[in-house]
Amino acid sequence: MNERDHLEHYVRSGKLMQLASVSGDGTPRVCSVWYLPNFAPDLLYFVSRADREHSENIRRTPSVAGAIIDIPVVELGQTARGVQFVGQARELPGTGIDELAARFVERWPNAKRVFDAMPGGASRLYEIAVSEWVLFDEENYRSDPRRRISGR
Repeated sequence: MNERDHLEHYVRSGKLMQLASVSGDGTPRVCSVWYLPNFAPDLLYFVSRADREHSENIRRTPSVAGAIIDIPVVELGQTARGVQFVGQARELPGTGIDELAARFVERWPNAKRVFDAMPGGASRLYEIAVSEWVLFDEENYRSDPRRRISGR
């Protein structure tokens, strides 16, 4: 497997994404969200209430960063494997997203009720267009585990 293959595998197998956004006063904020990956183009999707701080931050300042870890976290010093990313996020409309909603529910069945409540519900689907990834893989690239990979 090459670097890109490892990256895509880790993002697909990860479950929870740490997402950083910028608040109205410029303070960075971090939250955790369940996500759906897409490649070529490199997009990450998550569902959240529109009134959450990170959702409001994205509407104001779409620049985001995040991280996905691909190992069960057990002990300090274990071999690390995961990715970080930067990109631009946006809130998607509550209608016209049926195919994407079906893919999200396939990965996360409990999200069905959220999509069933759209467009009038409190939640929305968000899209992150990833411009750059950083693969951090101490297992496969021990001497130089940090690898920058452009988004597609």
